[in-house]
Amino acid sequence: MLRTVASRLLANVTAAPKPFLPVRAFSSTAPSMMASAASDSETIKITLPESSFEMYKTEERPSLDVEISKEKLLDMYTQMTTMRRMEMAADGMYKAKKIRGFCHLCNGQEAVSVGMEAAITLSDHIITAYRCHGFTYTRGGSIKSILAELMGRADGISRGKGGSMHMFSESFYGGNGIVGAQVPLGAGVAFTQKYLDNPSVTFALYGDGASNQGQVFEAFNMAKLWDLPIVFACENNKYGMGTSANRSSASTEYFKRGDYIPGIKVNGMDALAVFRASEWAKEWTSSGKGPLVMELSTYRYGGHSMSDPGTTYRTREEIQHMRSTSDPITGMKTLLIDHGVATEADLKAIDKEARKVVDQAAKEAEASPEPDIKEFFTEIYAKGSETPSIRGREPSETHYY
Repeated sequence: MLRTVASRLLANVTAAPKPFLPVRAFSSTAPSMMASAASDSETIKITLPESSFEMYKTEERPSLDVEISKEKLLDMYTQMTTMRRMEMAADGMYKAKKIRGFCHLCNGQEAVSVGMEAAITLSDHIITAYRCHGFTYTRGGSIKSILAELMGRADGISRGKGGSMHMFSESFYGGNGIVGAQVPLGAGVAFTQKYLDNPSVTFALYGDGASNQGQVFEAFNMAKLWDLPIVFACENNKYGMGTSANRSSASTEYFKRGDYIPGIKVNGMDALAVFRASEWAKEWTSSGKGPLVMELSTYRYGGHSMSDPGTTYRTREEIQHMRSTSDPITGMKTLLIDHGVATEADLKAIDKEARKVVDQAAKEAEASPEPDIKEFFTEIYAKGSETPSIRGREPSETHYY
């Protein structure tokens, strides 16, 4: 029975891993934007700062020397720029009351999802909490499907039934609304990988606010007992809702929280550092060395959610300081220019095209209809396992399949 369930869960990984897919070519004009840059297939060598990584209980560490193609660097810049523009569009829709309920934006944290995705393939797995729009996008969700889902429309990635916190795509298990609940679920996905002898990795992400949950430590214990191929990745954006990390956690060195599990702290504002660390973490876990705890030191510019102004528990000066000194998009832009990968004009053209693409996707998402009422009763059970009927709010609303 377990093997049957496991096979269904990871059925998609029987295919050959898909490569990192370029998203830079927004339109037929995209190639000309890079005309002044050298060939995209060329690789360049970049040395990361010593401060990029800090290790715990292991003498091994990722190399600071990164050899990477110019094409991949441009793709990473484009994804972060597009993601920021998409979240800004969601911000505007929420304020216009086109989006209701919870809405958690990732402005400032783009380097985490983009750097991680650049290091893995779709044979690897990701599960995260409710700040999930960026991961949904990097895992293959379209901008239209994400914005439509936020508005509860039929063209949404969850057909308008999930909203901000419940988005899913290939090898991406959400989007989970219960604080910390995705961590043991991620351990379960990793167990399946090991049970099926599948050489891939699961990244189970959670925030500093969820780091004190008992279920997180239970998952640590089980993962180490069985040496599961999982990276427990704490996105430390310094605030759990409106509570700063040092007010909620006796120890804020989250990469050391695994105790008996080795850890790594990563500069989560640098997409290239996240890329290198994720590459290293995948090799560590998939080679049978057991789990890792990874702390990604990052920062969110907005509030915890759209209902939180984000300035009652921190100063505007603090936010502006982080924007001006550590912004992941600005940092990547500087790197691209300094290494001759692209000119400022090239990057402005990418920014302009990103704005155009997101604006068009937003219009299409708004034009999408609301889901049909019959959608309420779909996708409750896996196909073929439905019960004969299911109750609604009261017996008179019973739906028969």
